[in-house]
Amino acid sequence: MIRSIAISAFAAAVLAPCLVRADDRPTSAIEQQIADATNSSRVTVVHFWAPWCLNCKAELANGGWSGFIAGNPDVDFVFVTIWNPVDGRDLLEKFGVGAEKNFQLLLHPNASRKRGEKVAELLGIPISWIPTTWVFKDGKLRYAMNYGELRFPMLQQLVRDSTDAWDH
Repeated sequence: MIRSIAISAFAAAVLAPCLVRADDRPTSAIEQQIADATNSSRVTVVHFWAPWCLNCKAELANGGWSGFIAGNPDVDFVFVTIWNPVDGRDLLEKFGVGAEKNFQLLLHPNASRKRGEKVAELLGIPISWIPTTWVFKDGKLRYAMNYGELRFPMLQQLVRDSTDAWDH
């Protein structure tokens, strides 16, 4: 229980709303794919994960992601497998994720997990931990949760907040 409260408090502390993307110029094919997916009037959730990550597996358990995706048909979901040589589609399918029309799975070509070699940012936004979850609308980053396992009620609120009109 203490661990759960600490993680939730930490996640809330690092939850950062942004009005503009850090870098509007994708520099790689994977960045271009992510930029294309997020350049939509629909809310788009981009989730960085790896099949070996225990926190990522915990988010999949008990219908976590499958229920969230099914409950949000007007939201697009892009899972990006990082720090891993395969995309993990088999694991996602085991937990009921991946067949939805609003779901896309991408594999980052740099599979290294070694410090100094692994992918550390995309679209100019740092990735230092997985899982990491970003919420976009209209091609702009609205929220970034960069430190570990998320709570789906909190993500649901961020999705709702992202549908509101924002001054640009």
